[in-house]
Amino acid sequence: MAPIPHLSLPVLDLASTKAFYEDVLGCPIGRERDTYVDVWFYGVQVTMHLAPAQVLDPEHRGVRHFGVTLPHNELAALVARVRAHPVEWYHDVVTEYAGTPREQTKAKIIDPSGNVIELKAYADPAAALEIPPAPSNLRH
Repeated sequence: MAPIPHLSLPVLDLASTKAFYEDVLGCPIGRERDTYVDVWFYGVQVTMHLAPAQVLDPEHRGVRHFGVTLPHNELAALVARVRAHPVEWYHDVVTEYAGTPREQTKAKIIDPSGNVIELKAYADPAAALEIPPAPSNLRH
């Protein structure tokens, strides 16, 4: 079996969480129990636990976030889908380092429990992420 990345987050309530991830972001829903729901976010199993006391207050959100990097056309389609719903934006779509290999287009939205989700696309992911090239002795 291939590895399945997993993330767990606290939420205020399960109904609004499920509706947001399924209806707004188009994420398939997995297991549903009384205290949690699994959301399949681009191959990551995100388990949303009913834990209102652990949800961050608005002053402390932003640095702790998760997200997905998509091809530009998929990012544009997802942003259009999100804009069709009354979603709170942490920051709207911006393009940084335009015209360079580090160019990136990104936005951050906020789910009903205040969890911040970053949506982005890179012109050249290796350059933007400063991924070092593989050593020549490892190349085949």
